[in-house]
Amino acid sequence: MSDLPFTLDQLRILRAIAAEGSFKRAADSLYVSQPAVSLQVQNLERQLDVPLFDRGGRRAQLTEAGHLLLSYGEKILSLCQETCRAIEDLQNLQGGTLIIGASQTTGTYLLPKMIGMFRQKYPDVAVQLHVHSTRRTAWSVVNGQVDLAIIGGEIPGELADSLEILPYAEDELALILPVSHPFAKQETIQKEDLYKLQFIALDSQSTIRKVIDQVLTRCDLDTRRFKVEMELNSIEAIKNAVQSGLGAAFVSTSAIAKELQMGVLNCTTIEGVVVKRTLWLILNPNRYRSKAAEAFSQEILPQFANPGWSPQLLKTPHRDSIRDTVVVNGFDVDETSPATLDDDV
Repeated sequence: MSDLPFTLDQLRILRAIAAEGSFKRAADSLYVSQPAVSLQVQNLERQLDVPLFDRGGRRAQLTEAGHLLLSYGEKILSLCQETCRAIEDLQNLQGGTLIIGASQTTGTYLLPKMIGMFRQKYPDVAVQLHVHSTRRTAWSVVNGQVDLAIIGGEIPGELADSLEILPYAEDELALILPVSHPFAKQETIQKEDLYKLQFIALDSQSTIRKVIDQVLTRCDLDTRRFKVEMELNSIEAIKNAVQSGLGAAFVSTSAIAKELQMGVLNCTTIEGVVVKRTLWLILNPNRYRSKAAEAFSQEILPQFANPGWSPQLLKTPHRDSIRDTVVVNGFDVDETSPATLDDDV
């Protein structure tokens, strides 16, 4: 093959079809016509002399050759994006893009504050915040789609060797009560008082719920005796339910600052019990780190980190060589790492 048998546009189309599951939805996502997409795929298959899709089912299924091409295509497109961003860096933060990943709680309550501070200093840098599950966010960092991320869930074991994972901050989970509850008048309640409360909780499989149960169990509390009256799948829904007098709940202190200031929720201390979890900073040490990412790491991250945390802990990325990283195709992301609340909120 003297010339490449594919173009970047054809790789983008292949990736879109794999992600969307159909030629029509891929065409819509790319703002082109379906016949144009079909023609590009036909040309690509003719140039490669191999079928890329099984066309018998309702969903566009990749053949083995299609999966192989998509895997390499993801790397090629990722490196193209990385190249463009490296060139943009020559403008010395007079432009460019910073892409940050986050799990649900950090993306909703922590990162907006950090991004606001960064934008005040560097208004010409475009900032994107991608909020997904911990699993999907970790994949995005590995694949170079995200510069850095702050997450609260468990990182998939198969990705650990491809990531730089640093403890970043402690997230305290506070007990909140309706302001009308009798316990709200007390500065401190006893551990045994928890058995008297009606709880509103996240799903039993969520990371925060598991952390709470583990900490309370270590404090000699039997969480099986707790009266869980309602399970909801968002922190905002839980806060509103508590505010309406439906029960008590454990939520991140970062999520209730406004409600405490307004006096619509009560935060109660439990004698001898502090519920915390670790928030993690994750990066890919083998990817180019833009000047925008460096500035964010050096100037913004330390302001919200644990005492003593320093950006000097970050490894210097390998700028002089490009190394392979784990790539996940469109089907794998959607099927193995959905953006749900079950592994972190």
